[in-house]
Amino acid sequence: MMGDIYRNQRAMRAMRQTAIQKGVIAVLDVGTSKITCLILVLDENMDAANDEGIGNLAGQEKFRVIGAATTRSRGVEFGETTVLRETERAIRTAVQAAQKMAQCRVDHVMACASGGRPRSYGLAGQVQVEREVVTESDVANVLASCDIPEYGADREILHAQPVNFVLDHRTGLTDPRNHIGQRLACDMHMLTADRAPIGNLVHCVRRCDLELAGLAVSSYVSGISALVEDEQELGSACIDMGGGTTGISIFLKRHMIYADAVRLGGEHVTHDIAMGFKVPMNVAERIKTFHGGVVATGMDDRDMIEIDRESDNWDRERRAVSRAELIGIMRPRVEEILEAVRERLDAAGFEHLPSQQIVLTGGASQVPGIDSLAARILGQQVRIGHPMRVRGLPQAVTGTAFSSAVGLSLLAAHPQDECWDFELPYDFRAARPLRRAVKWFQVNW
Repeated sequence: MMGDIYRNQRAMRAMRQTAIQKGVIAVLDVGTSKITCLILVLDENMDAANDEGIGNLAGQEKFRVIGAATTRSRGVEFGETTVLRETERAIRTAVQAAQKMAQCRVDHVMACASGGRPRSYGLAGQVQVEREVVTESDVANVLASCDIPEYGADREILHAQPVNFVLDHRTGLTDPRNHIGQRLACDMHMLTADRAPIGNLVHCVRRCDLELAGLAVSSYVSGISALVEDEQELGSACIDMGGGTTGISIFLKRHMIYADAVRLGGEHVTHDIAMGFKVPMNVAERIKTFHGGVVATGMDDRDMIEIDRESDNWDRERRAVSRAELIGIMRPRVEEILEAVRERLDAAGFEHLPSQQIVLTGGASQVPGIDSLAARILGQQVRIGHPMRVRGLPQAVTGTAFSSAVGLSLLAAHPQDECWDFELPYDFRAARPLRRAVKWFQVNW
């Protein structure tokens, strides 16, 4: 099974190289609420960042966005495809609109998914250096020596990234090649997800006549986009509040070292409003967008929101509710989501990190007052994180709802190294899983 995953990932890596040679690649964010497609073109005239080193997210200035489109998602629940035909149709719509804007056709796409119940593992391995100088072969050997946990036959490995190398007694190395030493050790972060939803997404993409050039988890790419360099370096959590799920990723030393997800999101808040006010989902979404909030003020009792008892019957008497009532419906669900996030962060040992900054991003993070509420529940510094500005990105897709799409663009331009980028002399050895990635990282680095 590990061999099949290794070959599949290497095949996707080869597809990405083919796309880069053609100069055009698309990224696809398939979420519960919307599907976003961005088309990127390489621009060699721009100054590129330093490319060297294992794990560096370099090359951020190597591309620009030439096409962008977003459409309503269909057939997706909790970030997972449930009705393949509907999802395929929505993906086609987004890709075709982006191609029309870019005035070119794309054959290769990188995709990210927010579902699949991601789970993190911290792995470690060590080998004796074959010669005095560390070579590519030594790096491959130490990666292959990492003990792989029994993660389950129904799970798929999405990421297996070296996050730290130790050469003799020197730790914190991102690229040990050409260093002199005798004993090389490696810490790796591995992330798995349920095989079925990942397979459904892959099937939908290929049904749209597209070649898959890579897969990523949404919380990972959102962190790449929404966290600034100091936050990624010192230890921060990115909370990606989407429509059907809330993704959690923790970064330290510019690497993701933990990821998880809560199967609650903005659409659950919308559903509560629809049930509470007896209105359709589209009316509830409009009320949430234009009048929503989670922190009450003295004016909310007098601030009336006009709604229709039946939106398709304008002859009936219209009715109004106070904003205080709306906040009374929204706040408990948002608190539930944030409490679940706090449980995940506590289990991961987030309090042990040097910096404990928390960044909220994703479409559901746009609710007014959510940052102050999150600060009280999570007990840390909290800010709203907008996606990094990249060249050519239209203004319409610069909001927090597009952090994962922008982050996937950054990853497509220069992906971080994974174990399948090396010729590994193995099979991996099965071993017991380490309990939590963050605590493992604190002990080993």
